[in-house]
This record gives sequence, structure tokens and C-alpha cells, in this order.
Amino acid sequence: MYLAFVFLGWLSIYSATFSESEFEIFDLSTKYGKQMIWILLSFVIIIIILAIDKKFYEQFSGIFYLISILSLVGLFVFGNNINGATSWYSFGSFGIQPSEFSKAATALAIANYLNERNQDLRKLSNQLKAFGIIFLPALLITFQPDPGSALVYGSLILVLYRFGLPLYYLVIGFLALLLFIITLYLDSMSTLIISSSVISAMLIYLIYKNKKYFRHNWMRFLLIYLFTSLFIISVDYVFNNVFEQRHRDRFNILLGKDVDDQGIGYNTAQSVITIGSGGTSGKGFLQGDRTQGDFVPEQQTDYIFSTVGEEWGFLGSSFVILLFMAFLIRLLYIADRQKSIFSKVFSYATVAIFFFHFTINIGMVIGLLPTIGIPLPFFSYGGSSLWGFTVLLFILIRLDADRIYEW
Repeated sequence: MYLAFVFLGWLSIYSATFSESEFEIFDLSTKYGKQMIWILLSFVIIIIILAIDKKFYEQFSGIFYLISILSLVGLFVFGNNINGATSWYSFGSFGIQPSEFSKAATALAIANYLNERNQDLRKLSNQLKAFGIIFLPALLITFQPDPGSALVYGSLILVLYRFGLPLYYLVIGFLALLLFIITLYLDSMSTLIISSSVISAMLIYLIYKNKKYFRHNWMRFLLIYLFTSLFIISVDYVFNNVFEQRHRDRFNILLGKDVDDQGIGYNTAQSVITIGSGGTSGKGFLQGDRTQGDFVPEQQTDYIFSTVGEEWGFLGSSFVILLFMAFLIRLLYIADRQKSIFSKVFSYATVAIFFFHFTINIGMVIGLLPTIGIPLPFFSYGGSSLWGFTVLLFILIRLDADRIYEW
């Protein structure tokens, strides 16, 4: 599956950046030439990862995490600003994006933390430490600013539920997201009225069913009222003062409040048209007139799936999606059969990260989700992305190789 993804990804990058005057596979002046070099070097990385003893990853997970944090901090001093984000270290014509590697380092760190004395996530102190490990790199990445990459770390919260984190965190997170979207779609006052009405209806029902329970828990309901109201009121402030204009525009377009197919929504609009133009079986390799005409800006990166849609159509797109689904199911199977806490946590973290990237990128490219700028694993152009996902996957494979010796 890895080889299939890398091969199909390179073909898509080749098509998206093809020029009749440049056709050398290893030509470093072309993006597909650079990607081929990164692909070949990724096999060197794979050999190194598989040659190292499993215990090395567990014993040095803290060191890897510290290095990743320092590399993110260093961007604010030595980083190169590209497309409005200081996310890269530049070395001539090449660049390294440390946030792509810090995902694996964070997964190792959280696995090691939960493995130490089998941490009980029902305790608040352990919860806060686990959240701190996950959100520290996310916070640094947010300040770059690169909120799309930072959101990926939120997927690791799902892993914590598998190991004892109370369900109410997930419920609160879902309700907060729902209130955030409703407030943006309507307005603060309308959302306050709706939420207050819902909470009041619940209170009336509880009083009718169990007055004694209400008398002992009325303070909790008062706090629910208070925090819900404060959260709704804060949405406008966060949206208008914390988000950048490009992020506000993308949410407004997604919610149907603005139509801007020539501005901030241009990429998504062109991506949807390009995918749709492929029809059932596609136009064929290098035959996509919209891909060859550069209708989708920077198509080889976040919007690479639109190349698949135009050239290989619905059938080819479905094949890629089914291949990713099979890949995720395979990773889940590997995660379930791990015997040590460390290997199991890291494996589930790997599944969560791949699932988040796959779902968000495809949803973004077909216009179902706002553009947040995260790559499609193994498909999108970029050495950091390819190597980051390769490191994540093959550390999992290395850990799985020794599962029979874990007790």
C-alpha cells in the first residue's frame, strides 16, 4: 500500500507540474524531479528505522519530543516565511518543515507517558499532563501561524479515549464546535436564545422527573448556563480578532454567507470543477486540460486529489479512497494486536493522524470542509510531508515486528 501511494502520488505530481520542455525524472529544477529524490531517500529512512531496536524509540521518545519542540521554537528566529507562515527552514532550494516530523515525536511522547506506570487518565493531573504533551507543539505551530497543521494534533485526543479519558471531554468538545458553527451562521444573540431555551427545557424536564436531583445539582446547571453564554459571546471576539482574514473568509464561504469564487474560494471552486470534469472514467494520464492549464493554483500540494479526479474520474478517485480506507483498517488491525501499552498508544496515534489528514484533505478538495492547508499522505508534493508520514508509518511497523516479545 505504501508503494502504491507513493507511486500514484508521484504520477499525480508529475501530471500537475508537467511541462513539455522539461521531462527528466531526476531534474531538480522540476517539482516531480525533487519528489523522486525525496522518494528514493525515504527508502534510506525506512532501512534506518527498521534496523534500529524497538526499545530505542521508547527510551529516547522524550529526546525526540524535546528536539521537535526546539525545532519549532527555532522557526521564530531562523525560519523562512512562505505563504504567510514561518514554518520552514530553508537550505538553498530545499526546505524542511519541522511540524511534519513533530507529529511522530508527539505520538512517541504520549505513548511513553501513558506507558510509564500505566497512567490512569481518570485522574485530572494525568489528563492535564497528557493534554500538555499534545497541545504544546500545536500551540507553537498555531503561532507560526499554521492553524491547519496545528489542528492535526487534536486527533491525538481521540487516542486518549481508548486509554481511559472520560467521555464527557468528547461531548463537551463536540457541543463547543456545534455552538461555534451555529453562532457563526446566525449571531450571538440568536444562539444565546436557542441554547438557553434548550437548557431550560432540559431543566424543566428534570424538575418534573426528579426534584430531589435538581435541588442537589442546581449549581451545576447554573454553571452550564454561565459557561455556555460566555462561550457564545466569545465566539465573535475570537473569530474577528484571533482568526486571520483568510480564515474568516473560508468559514464564511463554507457556511454560505459569502460567495467568492474569484477570491479566497477560487482554489476550492476550481478544484471541484476539475474533479467533476473527469466524469466516470477520467480524461487519461496527462490529458486533463484543466490540470495542464493550471486552473487550480499549486495543485501539486494540498489539491493534488483534483488531479486524480480529472485524469482518472470517479472510478480512479474511488479506487484511491478505497485504498486509503483499506490502509486505515490495516493500521487499526495492527494497533489492536499490540501487546505493550507503548506500542498500542503509538499505533492508535498513527491511525488517528492518517485518518485526520485523509478525511480533512479530501473534504477540503471537494468543497465539504474549509481549506486549512494540510497534505494528502504520500500524494501531496513535499519532502517533509513524505518523510514525516514515512517515519510515522515505519516506526509502527518496527514496533509491530517485536510484538510477540512484549508482555
